[in-house]
Amino acid sequence: MITLTDAAVSQIKDMMEAEEEQGLMLRVGVKGGGCSGLSYGMGFDTEQNEDDTKLDINGLTVLIDKESAPIVKDIVIDYKQNMMGGGFTIDNPNAIASCGCGSSFRTAAHAGTPEEC
Repeated sequence: MITLTDAAVSQIKDMMEAEEEQGLMLRVGVKGGGCSGLSYGMGFDTEQNEDDTKLDINGLTVLIDKESAPIVKDIVIDYKQNMMGGGFTIDNPNAIASCGCGSSFRTAAHAGTPEEC
């Protein structure tokens, strides 16, 4: 359903270790907002909801909520490091438009709730 590069998995596992909490899982989702209507969200969670999709990617448990699942289908999450620091990147083949700053997007089937920048 989604792909996490080795660099992304490594960075996420390092971040989980720094949290010093047992049973953390990565939650990936989408919420309304941003210039184009939808924004990504990633964070840690300790509980799986009944309607979550649960994936095991290279030893990392990933949760995706039911509403986000079709929007994040086939995304690739990567982590890139450069002289200015590092950050996660998301390549979404379903996105048909994104805002100039690159923090929001929309798909053909999901326009979200655009906001002014």
